[in-house]
Amino acid sequence: MSLPLPPLLFVDDEKNMRLTCETIMSADGYEVRPAESAEQALKLLNQGEFFMVITDVRLGGMSGLDLLKTIRARWPQLPVLVITAYSDTRQGVEAIKCGAIDYLGKPFDPDELKHAVDRCARDYRLLQENASLRARANETYRIEQIIGESSEMRKLRELIQTVAPTNATVLILGESGTGKELIAGALHSLSERRDRSYIRINCAAIPESLLESELFGHEKGAFTGALRQKPGRVEEADGGTIFLDEIGDMSRPLQAKLLRFLEDGTFTRVGGNQELQVDVRLIAATNRDIIKAISEEHFREDLFHRLNVVQLCPPPLRERAADILLLAEYFLRHFALVMNKPVQGLSPAARQKLIMHHWPGNVRELRNALERAVILETTDEIQAASLPDFRLETRLRKIDPTALAATSLEELKTSYEREVILNMLEQNDYNLNRTAEQLRLTRHQLRYRMQRLNLPAGLDPEEETTAEGKDAGQ
Repeated sequence: MSLPLPPLLFVDDEKNMRLTCETIMSADGYEVRPAESAEQALKLLNQGEFFMVITDVRLGGMSGLDLLKTIRARWPQLPVLVITAYSDTRQGVEAIKCGAIDYLGKPFDPDELKHAVDRCARDYRLLQENASLRARANETYRIEQIIGESSEMRKLRELIQTVAPTNATVLILGESGTGKELIAGALHSLSERRDRSYIRINCAAIPESLLESELFGHEKGAFTGALRQKPGRVEEADGGTIFLDEIGDMSRPLQAKLLRFLEDGTFTRVGGNQELQVDVRLIAATNRDIIKAISEEHFREDLFHRLNVVQLCPPPLRERAADILLLAEYFLRHFALVMNKPVQGLSPAARQKLIMHHWPGNVRELRNALERAVILETTDEIQAASLPDFRLETRLRKIDPTALAATSLEELKTSYEREVILNMLEQNDYNLNRTAEQLRLTRHQLRYRMQRLNLPAGLDPEEETTAEGKDAGQ
């Protein structure tokens, strides 16, 4: 279905003419807002949007031509059709010179009026579509933006490329900062719907009382403040894709309406009775534990099964440590270019600091860390001191109790040992001597354990400084 048009504004001081126009145009599905004077018309134009104006030249008070000139000055894109008395060609020509799209003489043929209005309606829809296309051109998503060479990321990209050309509903489950929005955008850009609208809604960012209206629209008078009809985002997405982020925060009553919408694309606006239908592909995402939300009756199980046609689960960054430096170098190049700074790489100490961090905020946290480092760095290489100390972020580190049942005792001991050493290293700014002393180990014992736990045991910051001093003295 096409997006609903705003009303048509008809200005005439004769009541019968206003009623006649409303009858003619309403029969063709147009909403007509009448005004008995130019002054009233200007008030209505200030209050809401119209796709065209039809005005008589002769009005009490301000004339139709003066109204036309005012509209041209204040709303230059708004088309105006002028009606002149007794086929007055002179007034018609003057109206065209003032910017009218055309003129009709009284008495006019209803078909001529319909033809002019249909033309303006088509032009309005084309302008809206072009604006939408230009907006989407500035927000391109590419599969190449999903960076990572780990096996998990390779499989994820392959699955996206397989699923994208279909119309399948997709549910993306993952922690905050793992790139769920990027995945949704890539699914749309690789689909057959890529030339149509891509609408995004963050369900957690919109108050519960307004989310239904935002999603499905509302009728005039549906609630306090609903001064006019408003189409919903699903209507804007007709023919394209809608992405519902943080769907786990949606209320259960609205979940029921979404479930119905997913069945056949039908819905009713808030306060309305007319059943509407759109052709929309839905992608949903949440960072919540969806199974726990279902068991606690915060999320409908039937909606989960309806959304879960294809499930994508981007892994947290800590589970693909091999991609940390790859992503860091990508963000480094990006921010160095944007900020026009000659930073070209990462020092060994900075690399070690990045690899050892747990990244509770995932890729988003890594991106922010590199942006900060490029801002602060004064050399041509990112130093460890330019990165955050990660002490606050380390306290966000979480242990998933559900994973403990499926883990052997040896694996638990190894995991715990790794966490303890990582915490101590971060508290001591990755100084191996201080960390070994605090753990009551020799430096050699600490390095051995780090190697066994696949932790980088390269130069610590003090060693790097010492090595640089030796090189400078040679």
